[in-house]
Amino acid sequence: MPRTSEQANNYARIAEKIFMDGYRPGVREIEFVRDEIPSAAEALGIPRPKNVGDVVYSFRFRRPLPDSILQTQPANLEWILELAGQAKYVFRLVRVARIVPNPALVEVKVPDATPEIVTAYALSDEQALLARVRYNRLVDVFLGLTAYSLQNHLRTTATGIGQLEIDEIYVGIDSSGTQYILPVQAKGGTDVLSPVQTRQDIACCLEKFPNLICRAISAQFMAADVIALFELAEVQGEIRVRQERHYRLVAADQITAEDLRLYSTGRATDHA
Repeated sequence: MPRTSEQANNYARIAEKIFMDGYRPGVREIEFVRDEIPSAAEALGIPRPKNVGDVVYSFRFRRPLPDSILQTQPANLEWILELAGQAKYVFRLVRVARIVPNPALVEVKVPDATPEIVTAYALSDEQALLARVRYNRLVDVFLGLTAYSLQNHLRTTATGIGQLEIDEIYVGIDSSGTQYILPVQAKGGTDVLSPVQTRQDIACCLEKFPNLICRAISAQFMAADVIALFELAEVQGEIRVRQERHYRLVAADQITAEDLRLYSTGRATDHA
């Protein structure tokens, strides 16, 4: 993420130039290649980015596109930045999609099984979130199946996308023997969940694990001990929320008899 306002401004100017060089009214996709990023910096008379890939990553996951780009968006549509192959990218116009926790959902209390030593030494919000999801078996609880972590930070490639990274990937099995592949996207701090990343995770899993059913999961810290989980699906090229639950990690003695009665009737997962 850009560490200075000057660097952030340079990133914005680079993105704006590349976009505007290819933009025409009515255009829905603008493709460009990695080499255009330092070329744009040179044309603008600003320093070449030390990490060229960080320019793209910044606008994909951490910050909005420049206002000049957003102002070209038609109603109910927005520009996103996606991978389009090896060292290739595309600005794509899609329907507005936001993956944010619904504050009206009731929190479900789960006994916190995270080892204290893991909590003490987690290096980042994302790593802390993945660890808590893993140690508390929240994927199992959320989906109602048995899931096992296969690998975290899986770096691989997918046709038409190029290189990508999946935060964590699980395999799962249900009571009928059906097997699943479960990519997990995790975001902590000020990062936001990305439909772009979910779309890429799904495409990768369908290509690498064609015999398994793909169910994409996203996890978001709402507070220190509250985790929102989403199951997402791609419907007609758009990412939609299939289900959402909020889990509060607590000491076992903080789960009351009334809590258990609510859970047994299913009322705890209803909207407040």
